[in-house]
Amino acid sequence: MIRIIGSFVSPYVRKVLACMNLKGLEYEVDPITPFFGNDEFERLSPLRRIPVLIDGDVTASDSSVICAYLDEAYPDPPLLPASPRDRARARWLEEFADTRLGDLFIWNLFYQKVVRPIVWQEPGDEERIRKALDEDIPAALDYLERELPADGFIFGDIGLADISIASFFRNGAYARFEPDAQRWPRTAGFVERTLADPCIASLLPFEEVQRSAEIRKRRQALLDAGAPLTADTLGEREPRRGLMPL
Repeated sequence: MIRIIGSFVSPYVRKVLACMNLKGLEYEVDPITPFFGNDEFERLSPLRRIPVLIDGDVTASDSSVICAYLDEAYPDPPLLPASPRDRARARWLEEFADTRLGDLFIWNLFYQKVVRPIVWQEPGDEERIRKALDEDIPAALDYLERELPADGFIFGDIGLADISIASFFRNGAYARFEPDAQRWPRTAGFVERTLADPCIASLLPFEEVQRSAEIRKRRQALLDAGAPLTADTLGEREPRRGLMPL
């Protein structure tokens, strides 16, 4: 059984779990955030990043590394398109999502509006939020509007590039951001289609539980909801500051 360490609400964990769902792989999840990871978590993930994958004697952190491993170890169905040209474009779109959309939707929006108040009991950076909403996110969506298809998915069947991009918009929605369908119709339609695909949509109930339950009661709430959790956890009761990537 493959083990994934990381919160269901993380866009990077969501990406990995959706890709595993697409491949029909069974897995168990230890649904911690990096803030609550113990020393063993830091040994497995020196940068305190989630997700972490454990598959037999294979351990990997970083969602892109994990997805590349999954596609090589479990190649059917593939996460990337067939041609070298399309594969290069898919990898670039994954990189754009993980870096640029990650900065904007996670660190400048979700972290400021959701994580800081809940985990650290402190207000978010209002200027950082304003700049993201007024300047930086619109610029990123202008770019996506030129790259995304009007119908269907980027390379025909849903794959890594689609999942990588759409995943960040769910966290945007958790911070009360939705793309304006009048201004960015391709992007809004693409996000809606991709998040509705069963490989991602099936994760939503567990995300809702993790978002709504008290931090110290989340694990039991997820078990009660039928989430495929590990028997033990690398989580601690109190959060740690320091390196805190999501």
